Amino acid sequence: MEDLIPFGSARYFLILALLLFARGMDFLSTWIATPNLVLEANPIAKKLGWKWGMAVNLLLCPAFALWPLPAIVIITTSLLVAARNFQSAWLMRSLGEERYRCWVAERLAQTSLRLYLFCLLAQTSLVAGIGATLMYSSRLHLVPFAVGMGIITYALAVTVYTLPSVWRMRRTMT
Repeated sequence: MEDLIPFGSARYFLILALLLFARGMDFLSTWIATPNLVLEANPIAKKLGWKWGMAVNLLLCPAFALWPLPAIVIITTSLLVAARNFQSAWLMRSLGEERYRCWVAERLAQTSLRLYLFCLLAQTSLVAGIGATLMYSSRLHLVPFAVGMGIITYALAVTVYTLPSVWRMRRTMT
């Protein structure tokens, strides 16, 4: 793909700014949705908490800004995660974290697990299909290839982090 870019170059600072913006939007959308991280699906982020999570991100962003491929994947994935968080953040905040979790668990208990899983996998497969198409048609040009990979990474993250949450919620309702 593409090699490392020189530290301190204009391109480095552009990628660093985009990384900080994307990670910042992920943090902001998470904070609006679940300020106490009760609803955070990523166990690593939940365990790190706000202070350590921010510190780790502030250390990793300058390092990833040197390598465009993973940087663009992280930017794309972070912005898609933030958009997904913002979509429901108003409801999470208005109900409160615990009430929202109970409300979702009740909805899950009232629907077929097969239907829920079908819808989740259909959603993430369609999103991943867009990413795969972008990667395939990119002719290995860095930006479209990395954006496509970021879209697939987002779809995988939604699937990987949603499934254990669903199992936990369904278990607590039975």
